[in-house]
Amino acid sequence: MNLDFSPEDIAFRDEVRAFVAENYPEQLRGKGDREDLSKEDFLSWHKILAKKGWVAPSWPKEWGGCGWTSTQKYLFGEEMARADAIPILPFGVAMVAPVIYTFGTQEQKERYLPKIYNGEEWWCQGYSEPGAGSDLASLKTKAERITGDDGKEYYIVNGQKTWTTLAQHADWGFFLVRTDPTAKIQEGISFLLIDMKSPGITVRPIITIDGGHEVNEVWLENVKVPVENRVFEENKGWTCAKFLLAHERSGIAGVARSKRGVEKVRELASAEAGDDGHNLLSDPDFKRKVAELEIDLTALEYTELRVLASESAGKGPGPESSLLKIKGTEIQQRLTELALEAAGHYGAPYFRGFPEDGDNMHPIGPDAAHRTAPNYFNTRKTSIYGGSNEIQRNIIAKMVLGL
Repeated sequence: MNLDFSPEDIAFRDEVRAFVAENYPEQLRGKGDREDLSKEDFLSWHKILAKKGWVAPSWPKEWGGCGWTSTQKYLFGEEMARADAIPILPFGVAMVAPVIYTFGTQEQKERYLPKIYNGEEWWCQGYSEPGAGSDLASLKTKAERITGDDGKEYYIVNGQKTWTTLAQHADWGFFLVRTDPTAKIQEGISFLLIDMKSPGITVRPIITIDGGHEVNEVWLENVKVPVENRVFEENKGWTCAKFLLAHERSGIAGVARSKRGVEKVRELASAEAGDDGHNLLSDPDFKRKVAELEIDLTALEYTELRVLASESAGKGPGPESSLLKIKGTEIQQRLTELALEAAGHYGAPYFRGFPEDGDNMHPIGPDAAHRTAPNYFNTRKTSIYGGSNEIQRNIIAKMVLGL
């Protein structure tokens, strides 16, 4: 996309590019796949950006936000993707923090926001349940309010959450729980902040088809949570949930990283020779697929810019976030399909079940091909999480088309 940037914007872009080149941790270079990253890896880059004041550009300035224009946010994302920098995990910075600074008490803001900003506390999301995924309002995890022996008010939480990303590392989690089982399903839910080291919490790994341990199931058995850890009003947590999901869906689009992904596919397809001795990028059918993907990605980029401009004008993400989520995840899936097609048989050693020597795989072919199969499998989830794309189409039909 050709955009006209002001001299100030170009100077800003150059500043970001230089900062990343000089400060991105050496041990993270070329290590962009989540399965290969430790908690320390994620936090090392997070803390560098926090020290610079760039870890949470969209936050209010009083809590560390940058006050950037929509163009500057766009350029920042472009430079992070260009450098293949690992993303800042969204659960604290981009998901629960906006809920806290929008709906939380002053005490909650002062307690949680600085630690989220500085990477001192790792957060996970307790939304989905075995019987309540996209139909989230049907959740069964319950919280009963009691008065403790110390005279303070508590919730006793019982239930199960699933697909809880990186909960094995989490210090805190934000959970949706049912506090009024007699109310209409969307009106009896509360939003709780729960210490993941509380007695009664068990985190069990779910190993995904790509062999990674990214997600978990979380069991809560008589977990005692102070009432002061509830954000917003009791039984009004659905308001917080919808607000958070809008922010999550906007971030899922991942336009800048998909643009970088297209470049990588082109590099891989240019390097690989087919049976006829020509590289795949010279194949008319493959070239057409890449061109169609780039056209759709350009259209999505314009939509993302409109959303960024709206947010800069003081408006929160609206139903447009559902459109970004649908198209962004579809593009991500098509991108990994093209990467796997370009890798061809060089992706095969990373399908599960192939011969291994202990824990060591035996990759062959170009380095760029080694993660294509796991990335392909892992990206099947993107059209499901954050509210399945079918649910997003219902939201668009209702909120945009008025159907």
